[in-house]
Amino acid sequence: MIIVIAFIAHWQACVFFQSFYLHRYCAHGQFAMSRAWQRFFHVCTYMTQGSSFLSSRAYAILHRMHHAYSDEQRDPHSPRHFKNAFSMMWATKGRYDAFAYRKETPEPRFEANVPDWPRLDRLSQSWLLRLAWMALYTAFYVKFATAAWMFALLPIHFVMGPVHGAIVNWCGHRYGYANYENGDDSKNSLPLELVTAGELFQNNHHKFPMSPNFAARWFELDPTYVAIRAFAALGIIQLNEPQKMRYPLRTSLQADKAAPAE
Repeated sequence: MIIVIAFIAHWQACVFFQSFYLHRYCAHGQFAMSRAWQRFFHVCTYMTQGSSFLSSRAYAILHRMHHAYSDEQRDPHSPRHFKNAFSMMWATKGRYDAFAYRKETPEPRFEANVPDWPRLDRLSQSWLLRLAWMALYTAFYVKFATAAWMFALLPIHFVMGPVHGAIVNWCGHRYGYANYENGDDSKNSLPLELVTAGELFQNNHHKFPMSPNFAARWFELDPTYVAIRAFAALGIIQLNEPQKMRYPLRTSLQADKAAPAE
């Protein structure tokens, strides 16, 4: 039971900080925060992702490229160009490494104003520390696992960040329904969205990329946005002005569809 609870807790914490910090803050700048809070959430993201920590700079660059070239040939992770999720993410890893290890310089527009912490990145991208995290996870399982099948969950802890990325990037452009015509393959993937903290409302997000709320219809709920509103109420973050968000505010879908394309 402890293993199952730990796995669920790690999954939810990891996907939350990936969605809240890496995606909505670092890649899109959907809200503002002080430098102290930025460093706090950067460390939280590292501590939850552990061995699979994704550099904020590399993540943001790749994600901005994804929006600029969504499902085109230059999209770094479009399911349209791969046979399966594994081959897509393996190719994405090559593009990620180029930016995470600063082997390649991106277009300035993809790097502008990206939160960057080179000193932490040098540590977090080191294989010595990655292996240390893996050893910690393994020791926990050796201590608390009560059945052999539980060890099948262990490798997922090792690569939790990329696993979340694979689910969102593959399923969010292949399975589900579309509220908007975006000129790409983006979909809203209910009920899978329930385990990705709002990340699988991809069709809504591609329509309104600067909106911190990925939900648009009455039956859609974005749990990360609930946390965002709570953080804003506490003064931890500052939301942009509504006119800068460009999102539907739960108005009628017919009206939204009639709006000019982004």
